Amino acid sequence: MKKVNILIVDDSPFQIALLKDALTENGFNVVGEAQSLEEVIEEVKRVKPDLVTMDMTIPGTDGFECTREIHKIDKNIKVIVVSAMMDDELIKKAKKTNISGYIQKPVDPEELTLLINRVMGDEELYLELENLYPKVFKESIIDLFNKLTKTVPEVIEESDTDIEIHSEGIAIVMGIIGKYSGRMIFDMSFSTAENLVKVLLRRDPKNNEELLNVVAEMANMFGGNACSMINKRNKIFGLRVAPPTTFHGESINISKAEIENNYSANVETQFGNLSINVGFKRGESEWISII
Repeated sequence: MKKVNILIVDDSPFQIALLKDALTENGFNVVGEAQSLEEVIEEVKRVKPDLVTMDMTIPGTDGFECTREIHKIDKNIKVIVVSAMMDDELIKKAKKTNISGYIQKPVDPEELTLLINRVMGDEELYLELENLYPKVFKESIIDLFNKLTKTVPEVIEESDTDIEIHSEGIAIVMGIIGKYSGRMIFDMSFSTAENLVKVLLRRDPKNNEELLNVVAEMANMFGGNACSMINKRNKIFGLRVAPPTTFHGESINISKAEIENNYSANVETQFGNLSINVGFKRGESEWISII
């Protein structure tokens, strides 16, 4: 990622000094500072920043008006609010004003750095994820079976084609959120699920609900472990999995998702076959940073 040029907007010289030190120490280039609307307009035209840190309380105006004036000059300049005030109304208004992120004072330098990197993430970062995640999810499914069942499955029929999915009987669907959003599907037949759950529980499942809960938790571990592995490679991604949703029945079709790239594979195990499907898109990144 290229060096990010930052303009600091705040009416407090103390806060400007704190932010300047934190940003400089973390590798950013502070190119200017402003304490009023007039100074904001003048400095944006002069230094042409990539990003502006914006206080909400500016004499004679506020951070929203300053942001609108910045975007009149250059709509591509990113603005992150750095303010002591944070509530639902401010956050809602900030999004409508095309503000790219929001962090509350006192600012943790590491958290601010992470938020800026996420906001400024570009094509290079997305390509990194695109090249990384198929290998990681493949590794995660193999590792999961190895740890839970002491067996090693074989991943076959890998594909990058996004198609409608016809479930074998049980489909666990999970959203993925973070810098980029995505979707994961963990699918198997009831027969495979029964064979697998018997080994995991060391007994027959008490009922259908218990069987489905075990399969859902397997999917949760699979997706969660894979996302954690990706975050370890680059914490800017900040990926997390949403709670799983379970679909089951004799005929289930899951439509194609609105994703830009896709990885799917069949997995041969000693308990029967299953399939995995994962995809990501360039969406709205994680927006608010809260300590």
